[in-house]
Amino acid sequence: MYRKLLAVSALTSLAFSPLATAHDAGDFLIRTGPIVVAPNDSSGHIRITDPNLGDVQGTGVGVDSDTQLGLSFTYMLRPYLGVELLAATPFQHDIKATGAISGLGKLGSTKQLPPTLTLQYYPLGGASVFQPYVGIGVNYTHFFQEHTTDALTNNIGTLAQLQGVSGVTATSSTMKLQDSFGVAAELGADYKLTDRIGLNAGIWWANIETTATIKSQTNVGEVTSKVDVNINPMVYMVGAYFKF
Repeated sequence: MYRKLLAVSALTSLAFSPLATAHDAGDFLIRTGPIVVAPNDSSGHIRITDPNLGDVQGTGVGVDSDTQLGLSFTYMLRPYLGVELLAATPFQHDIKATGAISGLGKLGSTKQLPPTLTLQYYPLGGASVFQPYVGIGVNYTHFFQEHTTDALTNNIGTLAQLQGVSGVTATSSTMKLQDSFGVAAELGADYKLTDRIGLNAGIWWANIETTATIKSQTNVGEVTSKVDVNINPMVYMVGAYFKF
């Protein structure tokens, strides 16, 4: 009987000892794994702004998903409070026509980097090997290496014709997306395997809104078109964490 009580006491001490904690103040965690950006996209109408021909009714654009390598860096301020920076290798998204011009298919592509800074709350503190957390913060998305397709260039005249202007032929086009700054939120969980390694899964939502500006060289001079796009993606990552 004495030995049984001793064994129970030892197990209880181990369970609540500092070695059993998952995260503690001063810990630095790196989380990594495949990360998916899945846009919940919508857009306004494509509008021709120079010359000012207005909105081309029924037109729009969409953005497809992409998967890359995700990395996040968390510093634990307290057992229940951390600060995280989410990063990834550059995402690349195709931009496609929607609405009345959906038959045009791919209009262009862009790369983007979406660093996201969040303050995380761990409701179970440091005493549990299972650590759910929530976070709120800000996202900054930088768009770069935008490209257009022949489908876009060859149909600038079609957009103009829909606005009552005939005879416009484009020879080239470029596109630039405005960088975005918005709110972000996250939900995730860690599961401790060893003192230094564990499993992780996380979900983020980010408010990403941008304006695409398209400049086309045509037989009547430069034509500028714009379209407002709400990307507002859900972001998913599953992988592992490493604690230092």
